[in-house]
Amino acid sequence: MLYRLDADAAAIGDALGLDAGDDPWSGGHVAPASFAPIVTAGREFIAGPAKGRQPWRMVPRLWGVPPPPSAHEAARPVLSVRNRESPFWIGNLRNPEFRCLVPATAFMEWGRVGPNSKRRQHWFACADQPVFAMAAVWKDSEVPGFALMSAAPNAVLKQAGRDAMPAILPPDRGAWETWLRAGWDKAERLLQPYSSSLMRQIDR
Repeated sequence: MLYRLDADAAAIGDALGLDAGDDPWSGGHVAPASFAPIVTAGREFIAGPAKGRQPWRMVPRLWGVPPPPSAHEAARPVLSVRNRESPFWIGNLRNPEFRCLVPATAFMEWGRVGPNSKRRQHWFACADQPVFAMAAVWKDSEVPGFALMSAAPNAVLKQAGRDAMPAILPPDRGAWETWLRAGWDKAERLLQPYSSSLMRQIDR
């Protein structure tokens, strides 16, 4: 999977209702092991018990988390979370300060292998929100990185041959707030396939 964020920091801030600060993002393609903006609830640099609600922050993070030592491909970063009950992820997922939003304007999934033995790229966008938020989680390693949350595929993604899709949140600040701050029981309910009727396929 790849994704695009064709909006600059100010436009992302306007879409998600936050102060983008001095984030340098100017828009473009996001590839694994590259930096991209994420949105956190602002607690990650504050030690001790929470004292009031911190404003959301937009900060750069690396797309990809170093895998656990037991992984077969130890050098390959983990880009998405499929097993939410994995001991590698569950501690971070249950702790809201490690949950984050990843803004995007389109994402790409590889389709089935065709008769010419080539796989086609399928690009998708949300018809109801030009800048959308994907649910994600970050880990504090030598270079803090994030991984996208997976959900079951909708009909459009199934037709493209996929068995999962990124967990896209509805265009609702309440849903974003739930992912960033609520208990895991409420946050996990947001990890649903996005409605096929609200998605459009685009050419790249």
